[in-house]
Amino acid sequence: MSERARDFGLLCGSLQPGPLNAITDVPGVAVGHCTVREGDLLTGFTAVLPHQGDLFREKVRAGVDVINGFGKSAGLMQLAELGQIETPILLGNTFAVAVGIEALVGRALAGNPEIGRSTGTVNSLVLECNDGFLSDIRARRLTVADAEAALDAAKNGPVEEGAVGAGTGMSAFGFKGGIGTASRLIEFDGRSFTLGVLVQANFGNAGDLVLPDGRRPVPPAQGKIPSPERGSVIIVLATDLPLESRQLTRIARRCGAGLARLGAFWGNGSGDIAIAFSTANRIAHHDEADLVPLIVLNENRIDLPFRAAAEATQEAVLNAMLAALDTVGRDGNHRPSLADYV
Repeated sequence: MSERARDFGLLCGSLQPGPLNAITDVPGVAVGHCTVREGDLLTGFTAVLPHQGDLFREKVRAGVDVINGFGKSAGLMQLAELGQIETPILLGNTFAVAVGIEALVGRALAGNPEIGRSTGTVNSLVLECNDGFLSDIRARRLTVADAEAALDAAKNGPVEEGAVGAGTGMSAFGFKGGIGTASRLIEFDGRSFTLGVLVQANFGNAGDLVLPDGRRPVPPAQGKIPSPERGSVIIVLATDLPLESRQLTRIARRCGAGLARLGAFWGNGSGDIAIAFSTANRIAHHDEADLVPLIVLNENRIDLPFRAAAEATQEAVLNAMLAALDTVGRDGNHRPSLADYV
């Protein structure tokens, strides 16, 4: 298994991580990758499943915070309006959003013959970052079969990090970026809950990165000349803490604090989006009751998940960068590994 932030003595905050220090510490959450490495193509899909049942029939409560909206994601408008997720979450590159929609719609239709007939349609959730620096994004290589492969590969347990799946062609702070994850344990009323984060890290200017120990690594030969921020970061936050969608939106917003600790400022050309969901209080699509019970966190106790979101986001980004190896991609474009610097 690749080295992570804690292996280098880089500690983010004070809360304890879960057993795997991953989003999959949240019971039921699964992650899968499909990685494409073919010549000038370094790309892929990553799938996050809030649970492994039928998400259309058993939706999860969710919220979204668009930190900076320079992005081409699908499904965020309905997520924000209804506060729920009803498909798996797919991460890919910018030109593969339509491919991801096609895969998710196809799966939902296959499992729910009433969609588009006796009930409504389905809201596919696909998010993206631009991997064009290291991969030939114009080739539009990713297919529905690739998206389905990521969905089929989704499992509980350890999460592969770094240059894998949707993180294969990503860059961060002038280093190689990728997929990373982390988690935090929190306690309420004598019960333990988990908050986990998975990131697709593709953001940050060279020279801006700040490590938890105060060091400011600069990639070789890039100096400290500022350049326009044209990256992106997608953050997926999961928890088993019972929350309603407004609270989840507030917690998603605190993921931005984790990015800021790293030195990010969310530039004009950066698409920075955080979505958060809870596996508690599922929403049955065919529930016939007029009124349904709902248990949620006391709002006066929400500072703890705020802190957990910031810490886990910061660590997930570092894990993504440290797991990603030195990479040469399209046209000889190069991204060094942060692990080599550390």
